[in-house]
Amino acid sequence: MGGEGTVMADRQGLWSTSAPPPGYMPSPLDHRQLSPSPARPVYREPHPVKAGPVLSGLSAAAVWLILFGSLGRGLASYAWWTIAAAVSAWLVALLLAVVGDRGAAVGVAVASGLGLSIAMTFVGLRWADTYDWPLW
Repeated sequence: MGGEGTVMADRQGLWSTSAPPPGYMPSPLDHRQLSPSPARPVYREPHPVKAGPVLSGLSAAAVWLILFGSLGRGLASYAWWTIAAAVSAWLVALLLAVVGDRGAAVGVAVASGLGLSIAMTFVGLRWADTYDWPLW
């Protein structure tokens, strides 16, 4: 029984440490100085999403939807203009997510989704009130 414990301790000493995985950054507080056990790795996003680009994407998409929505004269034309603006904004968000700033892509996608849901809420309320689908 006593020999097995020393074999495991010897085997652990022979294990080699590999290079840290990509995206690994040491924690600000090095736990190795505080306790004898090794510190847990801290993984961080290599391209973090910040609040500034998200807010700029939100505001740009809100202005985009307001400009397109204001072209409509009635509920049906407002809804169709909003659908067109939301689809084009989602395409821009997809492009931004692939080659641009992911924070701005998140802002554009959230604002266009919210604007489209507001327009569809008005369409649904009109449909429930008149039993006539307003988009045809």
